[in-house]
Amino acid sequence: MTEKPSKNEEEYFARREAELLEQKRSEAARAQEEAERASHFMKCPKCGADLHTEEYHGIEIDRCGECHGAWFDAGEAESLLNHDDGFIQRIFRNIVDGVSG
Repeated sequence: MTEKPSKNEEEYFARREAELLEQKRSEAARAQEEAERASHFMKCPKCGADLHTEEYHGIEIDRCGECHGAWFDAGEAESLLNHDDGFIQRIFRNIVDGVSG
């Protein structure tokens, strides 16, 4: 004897399938976001080459081996200004003032 499922039963399984599908989509989006972030970690924003960390006056600076760009994390340029004197300090001060407005 085969019985047709009730309307409530159909609604329950349809709702459950929709919830599971949404959960799978959310997990896939999260995994894709993590993979995207990992693929850009310690990469030069200008040319895409690997960045290497160097220390200058106790401040870690990320440098590109290909285009020789120097990249600073938050507060590193300001810290460098406090340690450096003369010409380089004037250049960095102008850059920081221009960026920070």
